[in-house]
This record gives sequence, C-alpha cells and structure tokens, in this order.
Amino acid sequence: MTPSSWSLWRRIAALCAVVAGLLGVVAVSATVTAAANRSDTTLVMDRITPALVNAERLYSQLLRQQSSVRTFLLTGKDSDLDSYRDAQAQEAAILGETERLLTDEPRLEAAVRDIAAATARYRSEITEPLISQARANGVNPDTAAPTDQSRAVYNEASGRIAALSQALITRRDEVAAQVRATGNVLILLLVLAAVVVVVAGVTLAYLLRRLITRPVTDLAGEVRRVAGGDYEYEITSSGPPELTALAGDVDTMRRRINADLTDVQEARRLVEEANRMLEQQAAELTRSNRDLEQFAYVASHDLQEPLRKVASFCQLLQRRYSGQLDERADQYIGFAVDGAQRMQRLINDLLAFSRIGRLTSGFTEVDLNKVVQDAAAQFDAQREATDAEIIFTGLPSVRGEEPLLGALFSNLIGNAIKFRRPDVPPRIVIDSQAGEGEYEISVEDNGIGIEPEFADKVFVIFQRLHAKETYPGTGIGLAIAKKIVEYHGGRIWIDPDHREGTLLRFTLPIPAPAEESAP
Repeated sequence: MTPSSWSLWRRIAALCAVVAGLLGVVAVSATVTAAANRSDTTLVMDRITPALVNAERLYSQLLRQQSSVRTFLLTGKDSDLDSYRDAQAQEAAILGETERLLTDEPRLEAAVRDIAAATARYRSEITEPLISQARANGVNPDTAAPTDQSRAVYNEASGRIAALSQALITRRDEVAAQVRATGNVLILLLVLAAVVVVVAGVTLAYLLRRLITRPVTDLAGEVRRVAGGDYEYEITSSGPPELTALAGDVDTMRRRINADLTDVQEARRLVEEANRMLEQQAAELTRSNRDLEQFAYVASHDLQEPLRKVASFCQLLQRRYSGQLDERADQYIGFAVDGAQRMQRLINDLLAFSRIGRLTSGFTEVDLNKVVQDAAAQFDAQREATDAEIIFTGLPSVRGEEPLLGALFSNLIGNAIKFRRPDVPPRIVIDSQAGEGEYEISVEDNGIGIEPEFADKVFVIFQRLHAKETYPGTGIGLAIAKKIVEYHGGRIWIDPDHREGTLLRFTLPIPAPAEESAP
C-alpha cells in the first residue's frame, strides 16, 4: 500500500508518531540533563557552601584560641582559658562536620586534615607550652608578645584555612560552571522541542489543506454544478477515502468541520496560554521563595563571625577593665555587650527560622508525650523558681521531625512561663483530640493572655506586643512555631473565645495506617 492511498487517520497517526518519537528523545535527554544539573546544584548548596562557611568558622575558632591564651598569659586566671577549651571543642566539631561534607572530594578532605594537623601543632608547640610556663613561673606579660616562631606556626595554620577556602571557592566555581552548562543544554532542548512542535503544526496544516480543504472546495463546485441543473454529473472526490465515502454530504460536513476546527484551535490556544502563564508564575514564585530563604541563610551566617568578634572583644573589655574606669564607661561597655548578645540571639533565631524545611532528616514516627517531656525538662530551673505546673497525658504519635516538634513545644512552654501573671504560679495544660484526618493539640496557660486583635500579629516574624525590658526575647518564637506546624501540614491559631490566659491550638495530620506501620 502506497502512502498516497493511506486514509486521513493513518497519515495523521504517522505524523503524531514521528512527533512523539522526537519529543520522547528530547524528554529523555532533558531528564538526564536535569538530573545532572540537580546533582551539581545539590553539591554546591548542601556541601561546598556549608564547608566554605565552616572554613570561616575555623579561622574564628583559631583566633579565639590565640586571644584566650594571650588573656591568660596577662591575667593568670584559669577562667580565661574556658574560651580556649571551648574553641578547641568547636574546632574539632567543625573539622568533623567539614570532612563529612567533603566526602568523595579527596583533595579537599586532605586540606581539612592539613588544617587539623596545623592547628594541633600550634597548640602543642605554642599555646600549651606557654600555658604550662605561666602556671609554673607565674604571670609574665612578656610571654604574651608573639615571637617569630609563634607567628610562623599561627600563620601556617591560618594559611591552611585560607588554602581550604580558596580550594572550596575554586571547586564551587567549577561545579557552578557545570550547572550553567547543563542549564544551557536544557534551554537548547526546550528550543528543539518548540521547533518540533512548530514543524509538526506546519506539516499538519499542510496536510489539512491538501487532503481536506482543497478536495472539499472541488467537491462543493461539483455540488453547485449539480444544483445548477446538471443532474447527470457524477460527483467525485480526489481526497482521501473518508471524503470519497462521504461525497454526498461533503459541503455540509466541510462547513461543520471548519467551524468546529476553528473553535477547537482557539480553545486550545487559550488553554495553552493560560497553562504557560501559570507555569511561569509558579516558577517565578518558587525562585523568589528559594532566593529569599537562601538570602536569610547566607546573611545570617555572614553576620555571625564579625558579630561574634565584637561580642568577644566587648566581653574581654568588660572582664579586663571592669571597675578600673568610671561608672559611665562601665555602663557603655555593658550596653555594647548587651547589644551584641541580643543581636547574636536575633541572628540565631533568624537562622533557625530559615533552616526550617531546608535541612531535613525526613519524617519519622514521633511520640508527642516524649517530645513534651523533653521540652518541659529544659525549663526545670524556671519551673522551680516560679512553681510552674505542666500537665500533659495521652498525647498521640504523629509523623514528623522530632527536633522541629521539640522546638515547637519548647517555644510554646517557654512563652507560657515567660508571660505569666505576677504572683500567680504558671499552670500549663497540653491536651489533644482527634478530628477528621488530623489531631488538634491545645496548649492552655493562665498567663497575661493575648488580646483578640493581636491574635494574628503574634505569628508575624519579629512582632512584639511588649517592650524587651519587660519581657526579653526576639519576637520570632511564634513565627517559628507557625512555620514548623505548616511544614508538618498543619495550621496554628489562638482561640479568641478563651478569656483567662491564652489557649493556643494547632493541628497535625493523623498518620495513615501504612505510615504508622513503617519503621
């Protein structure tokens, strides 16, 4: 059978099969390229970037060790070495985390091990001998002055850290170049898909004109000739077999097909245009949210190191010169220390807020009774000081991330104790009830309460209803609680009908039977 004798359906089916095959090849290529792009993006975002931040933190810990030892050599107080020991512990933790992040990167792992060796040498050859000498011979300010050897060993350690940072930046740039390259390939594949669709449309239009429009026009002329009185004229069709079989009613059919085809094409165009606009808006919204979260995360990290340095040196000033200057100078130093500490708490809370949903360990079965018990244990000192009472029992098990749920209850219990009424022991009752597909958890206290007009405002980040001198804090606790609840698929609100104290309610989905039985 020659192609010229094919039916209209067979010709269109052949065209669709060719187009589908080409689009399938493009789709498979795009999938492979997108997977490579996602892998490289994950490497940059989840491993190289945190490792680069850790390199900055390592330099800060090395500087803390140097500053603490110098302070000890000047004062001879063992308490001045607390920061030194803490900096060693922080350094070890950071080195371990960085080496874990750089698994499968041998050159970068070797750089991390070089840093560990260099800092260990700095302590064994410089700081520890100086500490032992000061303890044995007493305070000698001359020993606090750096020597050529100490400078050389310290510079070697800091140089190793700088070398790691540069290597990480280089590796990040390499992977970023790969991401851009795969992105360009994806764009080319999309353009190719568009070209295939356009060519298919043009081919389809050509087939429609050649196999339908022209034969129908010819057939209409023949029908008009018959209607003009030439009744012996035999109506024939040069079109496909379908048109030949329907020659007796071809004119009416042509009109209907043209009208229906026009409507269908217009409707299809409108639907495709609407879908395209929706996809663009969804992609733009996703990109905007991702950029905002990344900005908050990076900004918080970048602010940590200089602010930590300001706070550290302000505290050193306070310990070194407290009582040696006039009262106003001590007050100014106290203001600086308090401001730096409050800014650190603010940045830490912002960092915790931005991390919710970004760094996830996956949902597991979580017993809320244990979570609340652990959260309440964090406030043992406040409970004893205020005679606070925390009541809970029979709470359900849900699917979620236990650390986030622990932070949720810690925020709610902490707020209930903080915003208590004067001379009234806090009483906190945590209860639950099952609804349609969700548990409703309630946290009730007998504190100062929240006015109904502020019921929504308290969940906005950094919104405070009281002065910080009256009730300390950053104003982000309930915003974090709301984000945690929404991340777990629930909602949170304040019961406006509750008059004495505060009644806060939130929901968590009831696990499906398959989820409950999962390990």
